[in-house]
Amino acid sequence: MSQPTLNPNLRERVRRSIQRDPFPDDSRGRARQVLNDLILHLHATKVPVRALKISYSFGLGLLAILFFLVLIVTGVLLLFVYTPTPEDAYASIRILETEIWMGQLVRNLHHWSGNALLIVAALHMLRVFYTAAFHPPREFNWLLGLGLLVLVALSNFTGYLLPWDQLAFWATTIVTGMIGYIPAIGEGLKQWLLGGPEVGGATLRTFFAFHIVVFPLFMAIIVSYHIWRVRKDSFSLPRDLDEPPVDRRQIERVTTIPHLVNLELGFGLLTLALLIAWATWVNAPLEPAANPSHPPNPAKAAWYFMGFQELLLHFHPLIVTLVIPGFTAAALIALPYMDRNPATEPDVEGIWFRSRHGRRLTAINTVLGIVITTAWVILDEKWLDLPELLDFLPVLISDGVIPFGAILLFLIGYHWLLGRRGATISERNLALFTLLCAAFLTLTAIGIFCRGENMALGWPW
Repeated sequence: MSQPTLNPNLRERVRRSIQRDPFPDDSRGRARQVLNDLILHLHATKVPVRALKISYSFGLGLLAILFFLVLIVTGVLLLFVYTPTPEDAYASIRILETEIWMGQLVRNLHHWSGNALLIVAALHMLRVFYTAAFHPPREFNWLLGLGLLVLVALSNFTGYLLPWDQLAFWATTIVTGMIGYIPAIGEGLKQWLLGGPEVGGATLRTFFAFHIVVFPLFMAIIVSYHIWRVRKDSFSLPRDLDEPPVDRRQIERVTTIPHLVNLELGFGLLTLALLIAWATWVNAPLEPAANPSHPPNPAKAAWYFMGFQELLLHFHPLIVTLVIPGFTAAALIALPYMDRNPATEPDVEGIWFRSRHGRRLTAINTVLGIVITTAWVILDEKWLDLPELLDFLPVLISDGVIPFGAILLFLIGYHWLLGRRGATISERNLALFTLLCAAFLTLTAIGIFCRGENMALGWPW
């Protein structure tokens, strides 16, 4: 009996329903056609020549996607060895490093890619801000980027516990302890997250599930939509100082393939080579197995939360866990909708630091943020003790509301003063954003390098 065959016309219809353009006859041509269609789904057919300028975007979006893919691949490989229980987690990491061929390299790649992704995502946000690339019509894409930055930080945090060593155990204990300070819901949220009163087996299983399923899934969905919005909203194009807005109808364009693709491929391969070299020579940290009865001194949070841990030494916990994050989130969400008055201010999209005045403000406020924060930390550590000076007031008032209110009034007054001296709204926001970023990075550096035993302040050396 002869085998039934598919009607050639029907076969061609099925193939064309999947592939928009006709397949070339040879296999290499078909593969190239599929790849081209995938690329052109992510990119426009043609891109402005200006958009290829590496000194404008630094390829940070591409790097973020590359590190995300490395994390997925290495994470899947680690799943074949890792066991998420307190009894076996640390032992499985030791086996991975000492008995599995290339296991140490895979773990190193995963660890350093996670740290690199967080740094690159933060730098990408800064690049978008400092080039005003979040101005219309890209306001919502800025919000998507903020959401991705939070998810990357949470993914790093949940993955931090999985080795189940001393560093991971106590860093997680510190950060989850901060959550307990949130009024009304803090203690319940902490209990739910930990699966009990303290970090244990339930915590490890919960963090493992969030780390390998929940956060990667949400990140993949938002990244896909983020990339699609970049294409639909069009690229933000670089401009020189005093250059008028770019007429997109008259700018020079080149085909995405090969101009943009070759640039992305070369940049991506170079970054991947550097990552592999770093992971080959620098091992991911692994301290002795977690011991709940012997905390290290000092016990510190993960480096990307050290700024908040440093703030806890100077403010009431309620201010650090609720008020400061709330004000920060509200300001960053409102920023793209309130950064410029289109009726009175020029379009500054694509210009680094907005203007000449903006560049001066950026430099000045970077220095101010570092100097003022350092001086404040030393003053508060060595001499100023508001709870003792104002012992007739509740600690929440003396160590929380009063110092935070003073800082808030200073920022409002500084914003007003800049406006009186002729700065535009966009330039004023630029100055405050820079000041606060420099302050937070200074707090982070102090927490990492200058806190010794009992979290006492000292020289980094």
